[in-house]
Parts: sequence; C-alpha cells; structure tokens
Amino acid sequence: MNRTRTAAIGASLIAASMLVGCAGEGSTVAPQANAATDAGWSADTLDVDFATYNPLSLIIKDQGWLEAATEGEVTVSWVQSTGSNKANELLRAGAVDVGSTAGSAALLARANGSPIRTIDVYSQPNWSAILVPAASEVTEVSQLEGASIAATKGTDPYFFLLQSLAEGGLSADQVSVQNLQHADGLAALQSGAVEAWSGLDPMLSTAVADGSARIIYDNIDFNSYGFLNATEEFLEASPDLAQLIVDAYERAREFAISEPEETARILSEVAGIDPVVATAVIHDRTNFEVDAAPGDAQREVLEFIGPIFVEAGDVTSQAAVDEALDTLFDTQFADAADPSSVGS
Repeated sequence: MNRTRTAAIGASLIAASMLVGCAGEGSTVAPQANAATDAGWSADTLDVDFATYNPLSLIIKDQGWLEAATEGEVTVSWVQSTGSNKANELLRAGAVDVGSTAGSAALLARANGSPIRTIDVYSQPNWSAILVPAASEVTEVSQLEGASIAATKGTDPYFFLLQSLAEGGLSADQVSVQNLQHADGLAALQSGAVEAWSGLDPMLSTAVADGSARIIYDNIDFNSYGFLNATEEFLEASPDLAQLIVDAYERAREFAISEPEETARILSEVAGIDPVVATAVIHDRTNFEVDAAPGDAQREVLEFIGPIFVEAGDVTSQAAVDEALDTLFDTQFADAADPSSVGS
C-alpha cells in the first residue's frame, strides 16, 4: 500500500479545472451574479457552517462578507461543525445549506444517499496523524496490534487510520477502534483510556506542542482535501447565494495566502488555542494554494479511499462509491468565482 503521490497530486492541481470530467459539466443550473437582482435574492435566509478545521470559513465569518454583500436582505446563520461527520449530519438534516468536510467524508455521505454536491475545494490540509501519549513506548503503527485507538468514524482521521494500519501491516480487526468525537478522542488519549488517537488539527498540533502526545505516523497522501458541500435543493433554489458563498471562499483564500498571521490569529481565537500552534497549523499543515474547482486531483485521492469504505462496511458496494464519485463534483460556481466581488 506504499504510495508517493504528492508530486503527482501537485502536478494535477495545476490542470484540475481543465480536466474535470465530473457531474458539474452537465448541470442545467446556471450560476448567477452574487449581486441581488431586481427581484432580490432567491432566499431571505442562508445557513452555513464554520469549523476550526476550515480556516477559510472562519475568515468569512470574521470579516462579515456574506452579511455585507446581502445588505441585510438575507439573514445569515452560522452553525459550527465539530467534525466532518457532524457537518454531514447538518447537511442531511437541512440545518445548513452549505457545510465543510473532508473529501472522504463527502464521498461517504453521497455514497450513502445524502444529496450533496461539492462546489469548492477550500484547502489541501495535512490535518490527520496517529498520536500516542508522550510516555508511550510505541514508535510505529505496526506496534499497535491489539491496541485501543480513538477515531471519529466518517471523518478523514478515521480513513487515515485505516490506511495507516494497512501501511503498517495491520487490519482494522486487529485493533479496537473507539468511535469518539475528535475532542473526546484527545481527552481519552490524555487520560490513558486509549493507547493511540487518529487526531485532527488544530487539536493534534496543540497536543504535540503541550507535550502530552507525539506523532508516530504522518502522511499528507492519506488525507483527502477540504470540500465545501451544498445540498442539491439549495443549489437548485438559490444558485445566486451559492455563487456568493464560493466568491467569498475565493476571497478568503486570497486573504489566507496574503495574511497568514491574521489568519492564524482568527483561528487561535475561535479554536481557543495558543497563537504559536495556530501559526503552525496555517504555515506548516495547510496548503491553500489549490484549484477551487474539484477535479482530477481530488478524484485520484477518493478513488483510492473508496474501496476502503466497502471493505470496512461503511458503503454497501463499490458501485455505490463509483456512482457517488461520478456525481459529487459541481464545478460551475468555482469556475465562475469572482473573489473581487466581496470583501472590498
């Protein structure tokens, strides 16, 4: 299962928007300008998530761009997602129109019948790693046979764990996976309730910085990208608001790249973490310079992860995975994005 795909993925990012062969090309819904039409916006409410694992969402919320662009005509409600699985629950329940997840979690949700589409790629994060307590004698994944490991099912750290176990010559049934939300997994690791944790930033970087845990395995190739997803109902009813959100995300990407210190400050305040840790997350573990339109680079990662869903029993069949991957991406809004239209 050894892979060295970083160079290939990086190269494909350059051409991602030109090589997209996914469902967005055949859409009949045309994106609209993000300015209100004579008839006003298509809806008077907009529910969108924010998450500490998605710094661009924090920037947009902090800067108030959605509220300013709609000039009070649309009530913007911000709902926090504490993990990709929670974002998927919010989307499925209709509690948010747009939610941010890992790419793997978006594919899993779509394969299990959730009517969502990916409309923007917000980052290529190295947000997962396998950690053990600082005093543990474990130094590599192969030593975890029989161990109790915390991970949040339906999220990138969970799929990172499955891939890491295989890399270390183990299968999932050779360990005991404790399905805990990310913060609870870290607490379990620190209390000694589990022997390892497949963690998520910024919590994992905080644990390393405070000396309570150390990383035994880290591999960016085992992380999927950050996906911004919307319900199909929202995309059909409010393409103008969908375009506004993607425009804001692309403005936030420019902000994060040009203002990394301010981005780290925002992350530090929202996540309640040390500014030094937040800076490390932004500078060292997050790549914002990716193409906004989901395409070949993301498909390559998900094609590898998809069969793991089936093997682990998270999806009923490979056919369901393939169909989900063929219909997940909608590139029209990213293709039409105008970051200069917001945040000026």
